[in-house]
Amino acid sequence: MQLLTVGLNHTTAPVSLREKVAFPADQIGQAVMAARAWFSGGNTPSMSDEAAILSTCNRTELYAAGNLQHGVDASIDSTAHFLAHYHQLPYAELRPHLYTLPQDNAVRHAFRVASGLDSMVLGEAQILGQMKDAVRHAEAAGGLGTYLHQLFQRTFAVAKEVRSTTEIGAHSVSMAAAAVRMSERIFDTVAGQHVLFIGAGEMIELCATHFAAQNPKSLTVANRTLERAELLAHRFNGQAIRLAELPTQLGNFDIIVSCTASSLPIIGLGMVERAVKARRHKPMFMLDLAVPRDIETEIGRLDDIFLYTVDDLGSIVQTGMENRQAAVAQAEAIIETRVQSFMHWVDNRAVVPLIQDLQESSEAMRRLELERARKMLAKGEDIEVVLEALSKGLTAKFMHGPQQALHNAQGDERARLAALLPQLFRTKR
Repeated sequence: MQLLTVGLNHTTAPVSLREKVAFPADQIGQAVMAARAWFSGGNTPSMSDEAAILSTCNRTELYAAGNLQHGVDASIDSTAHFLAHYHQLPYAELRPHLYTLPQDNAVRHAFRVASGLDSMVLGEAQILGQMKDAVRHAEAAGGLGTYLHQLFQRTFAVAKEVRSTTEIGAHSVSMAAAAVRMSERIFDTVAGQHVLFIGAGEMIELCATHFAAQNPKSLTVANRTLERAELLAHRFNGQAIRLAELPTQLGNFDIIVSCTASSLPIIGLGMVERAVKARRHKPMFMLDLAVPRDIETEIGRLDDIFLYTVDDLGSIVQTGMENRQAAVAQAEAIIETRVQSFMHWVDNRAVVPLIQDLQESSEAMRRLELERARKMLAKGEDIEVVLEALSKGLTAKFMHGPQQALHNAQGDERARLAALLPQLFRTKR
């Protein structure tokens, strides 16, 4: 059984590429099934062909487990080709940005991701919930089997252990807090500014919490579903509008933070040009946290617009890194121990079919000799004679295979068997 992780993240690929390989939440299940079919050559996947997909603004990763008939390198290449094919991208464009992690490296990576060690914000907790969502999607699509199910259960346990026994989350600057700091580069203070949030998901909720603490002049939430916008806005004494109102309302806001699941931009160049004109060229801060992006990149070229993406927050969120190095070392030590434990479990699982075969063949031998003994007793044979025959029959059958293997072997193979058999049968040489 081979475990494999192939993916890209904020350290290996720019947002312009990450948005091309992002999987919308409502397509994860379909993508998992497509991946399993791809690995099986288009046929119906067997139960051992397992797959799960994690897709966030900072990463897209495919976790797989299966019996790799053509080797690790071929399977890695096949997985990379799947991602390129599914998103209709040139393979040559995608491949240089992918990391490929087989076996224990795949396990170590999953543990590190869930623990927040591979995040843009070191120690951030949001990724754990995103990974749990990915697992639920994979399970619903039939992508989880024995190996990935066990991998992710242990992944969540490791993340809990790391967060409860280290200070990995201490001193960290969240994406939401970084968004506030970045806006203060344009406006000295958030207080007195009109703030608009586009979307109503977890990231927007976190951002709204941090911006609201700075007492902005107004806070508005725009969402496709007005009820969700109203629910979030109410928590911060704000207002709610529909996305359809953005063309006429956009010019009223100084700070705009967007993070939706839309596959296409929500804010276009023409819309912003009209807003800038209505504002008489008063500066506007725009932060696009979505992948794929919500705001057209051309907007950033306008003189009065300060447009940033999720990647632009990188330098800010690294604040306090020195204070977290000791916690990182502790977390890495915990993870390494748990990786070894999981790989030991994988190795043990590999011999389960062999053990089952041995048990079945041994049971067949036992039943055959027992039936022979019963027939001897039925004929009136002496009990001591029957027991002697039973013991010799069992011994002969159990020893037949090893003796034949040793007899037929030659050279190095015979030497290996000669060294192994005494260990298996606990004999003295």
